[in-house]
Amino acid sequence: MPYPTTEDLPLLLRARLPYHAQEIYRAAFNHAWENYSRCTRDRREGMAQRVAWAAVKTRYYKDGDHWVEHA
Repeated sequence: MPYPTTEDLPLLLRARLPYHAQEIYRAAFNHAWENYSRCTRDRREGMAQRVAWAAVKTRYYKDGDHWVEHA
């Protein structure tokens, strides 16, 4: 299911990602959700999650328990 706002993202994700990374995740997830509309719901959600994480990782990397923006 798409996320209308960053406040609608899962709590764990909001707790771990910086706000800008949350915005990236949400936008990529929502876009992928629309693009994979022909897939089953479970596959669609899984694909959207993978796309969203890949988008986050283009700008951020995980350093221990924190996500840090690439320099």
